[in-house]
Amino acid sequence: MERRDGIDRPNEDAFAAFSKRAADGPVFMLNLLEFRPDGGAERYAEYGAAVAPLLARAGGNPIFAGRPAESLIGEGSWDLMVLVSYPTRQAFLDMVSSPEYQAIEHLRTESLVRSELRAMDAVDTGALGDQS
Repeated sequence: MERRDGIDRPNEDAFAAFSKRAADGPVFMLNLLEFRPDGGAERYAEYGAAVAPLLARAGGNPIFAGRPAESLIGEGSWDLMVLVSYPTRQAFLDMVSSPEYQAIEHLRTESLVRSELRAMDAVDTGALGDQS
């Protein structure tokens, strides 16, 4: 299967920067997902069931999943947003490079029209007002 930008072809520069910080953690991965109109959500549910044991083995933890409602600021829309924590960036890298993950990755790809995957570091919420 051909890799598609916006679905499963990683941004090489960002992936290299992510990998350089492999020992850093925790890391929070924000998944923004737009499903194929004919069966994409169902196919993604198959992916979710298949990836769950791999996620658990990596120490990953789904924190939040939600269907977006009204877009009060900004344009565009997603069908589902999922936030997953990993103990380290290396835990994520190990999971997605494993033979077990490679065997199921097609389920994700087949379910999506487009996606974004954003790595995020936690910040002290008390410092949100202090932008210095």
